[in-house]
Amino acid sequence: MSEQADASMSEQADAAKSGDRRIGVFICHCGGNISDYVDVAKVRDALTDEPDVMVCETELFACSDGTQKEMVQAIQDERLDGLVVASCSPKLHQITFQGVSKRADLNPYSYTQVNVREQCSWAHTDDHEGATEKAIGLVRAGVAKTRLSRPLEPLVVKTLPRTMVVGGGVAGLRTAVGLADIGLGVIIVERASKLGGWVGELGPMYPNEHGGREQIDFLVAEVAKRPKITVLTDAELVSKSGSFGNYVTEVRVKGSHSQLITTEVGTIMVATGFDTYQPEVGEFGYGIDGVVTLPEFTKLLDDSHGAAGAGYSKGPLIYQGRPVRTIAYVYCVGNRQPAGGHEYCSKFCCAATVHASLKIAKRDSTLRQYHLHRDIRTYGKFELMYTESRERGSVYMKFPDDTPPSVARMADGRLAVTVVDTQTGNEELTLPADLVVLVTGMVPRKNQNLTSVLKLPVGVDGFYNEIHPKLRPVETVVAGVMIVGACQSPKTLSESVASGLAAVTQSAGILLKGFAELDPLVATVDTAACAGCTDTCLSSCPYDAITAVNADGREVAEISAAVCKGCGGCVPVCPQNAIDLLGYTDAQMRASIDSLAKEPVS
Repeated sequence: MSEQADASMSEQADAAKSGDRRIGVFICHCGGNISDYVDVAKVRDALTDEPDVMVCETELFACSDGTQKEMVQAIQDERLDGLVVASCSPKLHQITFQGVSKRADLNPYSYTQVNVREQCSWAHTDDHEGATEKAIGLVRAGVAKTRLSRPLEPLVVKTLPRTMVVGGGVAGLRTAVGLADIGLGVIIVERASKLGGWVGELGPMYPNEHGGREQIDFLVAEVAKRPKITVLTDAELVSKSGSFGNYVTEVRVKGSHSQLITTEVGTIMVATGFDTYQPEVGEFGYGIDGVVTLPEFTKLLDDSHGAAGAGYSKGPLIYQGRPVRTIAYVYCVGNRQPAGGHEYCSKFCCAATVHASLKIAKRDSTLRQYHLHRDIRTYGKFELMYTESRERGSVYMKFPDDTPPSVARMADGRLAVTVVDTQTGNEELTLPADLVVLVTGMVPRKNQNLTSVLKLPVGVDGFYNEIHPKLRPVETVVAGVMIVGACQSPKTLSESVASGLAAVTQSAGILLKGFAELDPLVATVDTAACAGCTDTCLSSCPYDAITAVNADGREVAEISAAVCKGCGGCVPVCPQNAIDLLGYTDAQMRASIDSLAKEPVS
């Protein structure tokens, strides 16, 4: 850091103590997302005469490169020691404007982002005046918080050049190869007795018709070539301690003699994959002989024509000793269901089913195939496959969302599928079938122990949650723990591999330089005020960042800055008010609330 920056931060600290601050406020139009509902000029005018506000301007796009340069210039010209940007969610551009602060030699933790898009303009589109008044209050609260900010320095921690990949499917294997190729040590922890996951069980796959097992065997061979990779099968991660960059893990390896292996890693990649939806007996006829799920059908199809990739057999498909002449596929079984079910689209199922129908059409051109669907979602290159399927005779019938097909057995022993077809004027049709395939999708894999050990965030859909789907798509709120592949959401094989490679680059940026900088926005303990009732604060921390230590003969709480995530959960439970959160101190929060209130809070 430059001498100018050191001097600037010292000035900020002195100014914060004296109450004499120089704060800049920039209010974003967001290209109309904000200014269409919030009178940004009125917000600017209300804040211009606010104490300590030296600069107050509106910007069309605060995040644009040109505006960022103007903000840097304003900070330097006006010798600002605090920055407030009123724009969108901090999840989107907090790092952007912290970067602006750094380039202007302003301490990045003297910056506050006020969310007037999601919290004002988008929330109050029917009340422009109210949205404007609310925006004024929120920006004023941001100024009050910034007025009491203190310059903070990032926490610097050493990192180990080694990572753990939990899961040995296609995403985990490709991630491990990528990590080893950039010079990092890798430990693969696979719960099953062999590597491969779901892909290892598949036959020929679109578009090159290479078998899933063939592709897994290739990756396993690549893993074997790299001495930096250690593979543990029949293994499970059972504990994690330490802090970001220096995690101490314990892996239980099963077998004739179960053993516990302790390893130290810098980051952890979670690639645990998915499960498939298992219908209830009676659901779309499941349990009736001849009604199978998509995984069961693809296994039947692949087993019937020999080794994966060996080419297509000719002649009819045989099911339980009888030739199959008609197949009905019922899509979206277990997905896109009303509240209480899996409401999301599983993404891969349409393409997988269309591909399966192509496989069987190539071996038996006389087979009749009916696809009963809400929509067909074969995006990208899969559209070509969908077109070929129709050209080969598959019939696609769209049914209404609120009228799904029903499956029953007829008197002659064959299956009957009744469907309302929107493309023939909502006519109800009954189709005889020899085989009914329920197109089931991906559901979250049950990994409660792993979720608990790693403190992984779980979304409402049951899959693991990333920080931001666009800006930080593989990182979780647990620093150094990343999610790749279908444990995050339904993905195709190529999408799973892509997310694994994204995690490789992210991990490389953390581990290869040997150290990492963490946000200093962590909780701290005033040991003089601590009464030693540590059970209260210890149990409040979901990250195990708080421990009880002896200080001058007294038991007090101590918080590991490297482990703390700055959630603030321990602050309100302390009866002595001995815990504070840097960047969000009690004084800052009270000042923000006072500025929002019509009457000062005593």
